[in-house]
Amino acid sequence: MVMSVLEEMRIRSLGVIDDAVVELSPGFTAVTGETGAGKTMVVTSLGLLLGGRADPALVRIGAKNAVVEGRISVPDGASAVVRAEEAGAELDDGVLLISRTVSAEGRSRAHLGGRSVPVGLLAELADDLVAVHGQTDQQGLLKLSRQRQALDRYAGDAVAVPLAKYAGAYRRLRAISTELDEITTRARERAQEADMLRFGLDEIAAVEPRQGEDVELAAEAERLGHAEALASAATAAHAALAGNPEDPEGIDATTLVAGAHRALEAVRSHDAALGALAGRIGEIGILLGDVAGELAGYADDLDADPLRLAAVEERRAALTALTRKYGEDVGAVLTWAEQGVARLLELDGDDDRLGELTAERDALRAELGGLAQALTDARTEAAERFAAAVTAELASLAMPHARVSFEIRQTEDPEGVEVGGRPVSYGPAGVDEVELLLAPHPGAPPRPIAKGASGGELSRVMLAVEVVFAGTDLVPTYLFDEVDAGVGGKAAVEIGRRLAKLAKSAQVVVVTHLPQVAAFADRQLLVEKTNDGSVTRSGVKVLEGEERVRELSRMLAGQEDSETARAHAEELLATARADR
Repeated sequence: MVMSVLEEMRIRSLGVIDDAVVELSPGFTAVTGETGAGKTMVVTSLGLLLGGRADPALVRIGAKNAVVEGRISVPDGASAVVRAEEAGAELDDGVLLISRTVSAEGRSRAHLGGRSVPVGLLAELADDLVAVHGQTDQQGLLKLSRQRQALDRYAGDAVAVPLAKYAGAYRRLRAISTELDEITTRARERAQEADMLRFGLDEIAAVEPRQGEDVELAAEAERLGHAEALASAATAAHAALAGNPEDPEGIDATTLVAGAHRALEAVRSHDAALGALAGRIGEIGILLGDVAGELAGYADDLDADPLRLAAVEERRAALTALTRKYGEDVGAVLTWAEQGVARLLELDGDDDRLGELTAERDALRAELGGLAQALTDARTEAAERFAAAVTAELASLAMPHARVSFEIRQTEDPEGVEVGGRPVSYGPAGVDEVELLLAPHPGAPPRPIAKGASGGELSRVMLAVEVVFAGTDLVPTYLFDEVDAGVGGKAAVEIGRRLAKLAKSAQVVVVTHLPQVAAFADRQLLVEKTNDGSVTRSGVKVLEGEERVRELSRMLAGQEDSETARAHAEELLATARADR
């Protein structure tokens, strides 16, 4: 099976590192060096590449920013490739290029396959590419939620399938419970809202407004209020056009136009142009006659009834009272009424809805109890297998008498769901509290690892868990930062051996100070400072042959040239080669 491999990292202006390249390879790579040389910067750099928090304090003093670049070979079809391509990233012959820049002011930028991307996307890719473990991760294993997650991860579909069904029912139950709470706790507010809606709807119904009625009445009121002026204007205009019966000698427009038309008609046969003008004047005469007739009719029909004006103003006042409360015009008032009817039906239906929701909630609680029981059964079965596998690994890590087990328990809660005939607390992941227990030697009672495991024991439990996971839920690359802390001697040798075993199915990078661990690595990298206290490009190098023996001798005795240390280093390397 083709796996993703972290091939190389280039680190610039990060901590003590000025400019260095870390060349990695498949299998087991050990990163060593004296205390303070910058080994942990390897872990920090990878954390930045994988979306970790950008700390401006990491930027080397005097530099504007720190830059970390990485090359990861990714097989076609891998989920990381799909996510990267969706973000517009391009692969370089199957290699994904990642970079992260952190400025001294705290700004951070991320690039993936030549494309600027959100830092959060790098964190998403991290889930599929690299598992990073350090001292803080060991502390994370002490949390009960992390222990449950580890068990669920090991169980695979046996837990994932019932957990998905449980989670769906749980979300539905939460939604129904929230709606029930809203209906019951806001009953008074909803009753007040219903009363206000009824009052408003009654008020509107009493007036019975029509769409556009306010506009029509405004126009009528304007006309009625100026009836005398309008009638006078219409009469004067009619007289100007058609003449005043009381002044038969007066000259009007119709008479003048008719005279002009007669004058042209007499000679139109002699000139076509003049004939055309005569026709146009005739049309004007006809138009003047039509307008004069309409003016006469307008003046006759104009209603100057003050009673009608009073009725119009009264109606407008009633409509205005509605628009002040329910909308800017009658159309908005009618819309409010339509929406109010729908909302009132909803509020009046709360009692029926309350009964429906209560019945559905009770049914879901019963269903959730059954799903929770199935989930507990699946976890219990997986816990036995998981504990046996981790116990077997601990035997290979110089803890031959240690025993790991899981306690799966529930907490009684009168408000919980019924499981096994009793009400218990429940949450989005079920009803189980999962706790990892360790009995380090015969006769010792199993105790929570948070209380019963030393730092070295916790490191080995964590490594054992990862080795077990390697056979069931493979992560392409594992990075361990001093996972061997607190151990030594035979236990350190066994940790090196188990890391080498893990490296047969994944890429393993370990930052270590133990020669027993480093000896089992397929490749050993040395991080060393220059005289000015920085790590340069030449400060991270691959150790081969005599150089590797010298570094292991230094790690063993602090003396590179000690013959005893050299002999021990060569023996360690020979033992490791024989195991591989």
